[in-house]
Amino acid sequence: MAPTVYLVSGANRGIGFGIVKSLLDRPDVIVFAGVRKPAGASDLLSLQSNHSEKLHILPLTSAYRSDNLAAVSEIQRIAGKLDVVIANAGIANFWGSILETPDAAMREHYEVNVIGATVLFQSVWPLLKLSTKPEFAIISSVAGSIAAGASLPAGFFAYGASKAAVDYLAMKLHSEHPELVSVLIHPGPVATDMGANAHKEDPFVRESMPLISVDESVTGILNVVDNAKREPDGPKMIGHDGVVWPW
Repeated sequence: MAPTVYLVSGANRGIGFGIVKSLLDRPDVIVFAGVRKPAGASDLLSLQSNHSEKLHILPLTSAYRSDNLAAVSEIQRIAGKLDVVIANAGIANFWGSILETPDAAMREHYEVNVIGATVLFQSVWPLLKLSTKPEFAIISSVAGSIAAGASLPAGFFAYGASKAAVDYLAMKLHSEHPELVSVLIHPGPVATDMGANAHKEDPFVRESMPLISVDESVTGILNVVDNAKREPDGPKMIGHDGVVWPW
């Protein structure tokens, strides 16, 4: 049986690292972990020492096309294809109202969260389309839901707007690529550096969104990924707990 080949971006910590670690417990997988600075990814390097045949660490910076294309070349050399790409890399590093949000914060969130996922897909598609069931899963957020997130009194305007844009990308992937399973996942409020910072910076998030563990989120995310199928009317935003969110 041919191994299932995964690529996970933003894999050096938090949800991305948890996904990689969980995937490595499976038989018949090859996992490519994309990170900005592989030499500094000590936890990944430790994992690789025990899974040298399964895990390959690649330089992969969001929205840097040269990094993405170089990563794809290495994946092609080693595995020859991709089956599942999990676009996890993202930022949420500014908290404030619309009036308080600087131009630079908006640009940075769009650069990483939207352009990053777009460039990633453009780069991996030649290998992904070789799969019998190509899947491109985006880690989004209920913060980006126009129906459920935009009205919340939280200061995640820059983050939420960028996630709304990447949700649009998920639907366009579905409509332009009939052979692709496009997946959109809300991971929940997770006890990562990003989640801890959100609790520190925003009173509403702190009081109304208790953090769940990385393991709980990852278990749910991979359940969604494993059971994803192409829906006629396009992807739904599915939570780690199976809840379907309006978006």
